[in-house]
Amino acid sequence: MVENILQSEVLTSFVYPFLLVFFVVFAVLEKTKVFGAEKKQINALTAFVIGLIFVAAVEPKLIVENLILFLSVAIVVVFVVLILWSFASGGEGFKLEAKWLKWVVGIAIIGAVAVAMFLITGVWDTVVDTVFRSDWSSDFWVNVIFIVIIALALALMMKKAKP
Repeated sequence: MVENILQSEVLTSFVYPFLLVFFVVFAVLEKTKVFGAEKKQINALTAFVIGLIFVAAVEPKLIVENLILFLSVAIVVVFVVLILWSFASGGEGFKLEAKWLKWVVGIAIIGAVAVAMFLITGVWDTVVDTVFRSDWSSDFWVNVIFIVIIALALALMMKKAKP
């Protein structure tokens, strides 16, 4: 795979984590005014030192790198779900009026995005094997079907019982 300047070891291991910690600490110090109002130099120097200490430590840096990667993927997944929901719930020409229909469409969108994530990450076969081909899966699905049937019967009975 071709590596560009933004993927170099110096940037990914030192510059990016330093800048992230520096800006977050500086913003927190500015917002909370720990050192007082109009103390930008002290806030910047403190954030600079904390950023340098952070880059020098290996374990915290790896934890933050992994969290940032997870956050980036999670933001994109939520963005995709919201875009699909906005397409489904529509603009002026098409609106989901029924509340049950909104729930069905929302659950279908979340399910579709979850399946897409499983397929993209290559975990789909493991999930299918675990949920459908395990020793316990047949008993589990029989119980799930019975619970759904009982819940539907109770919901219908409760709905008919209301005056």
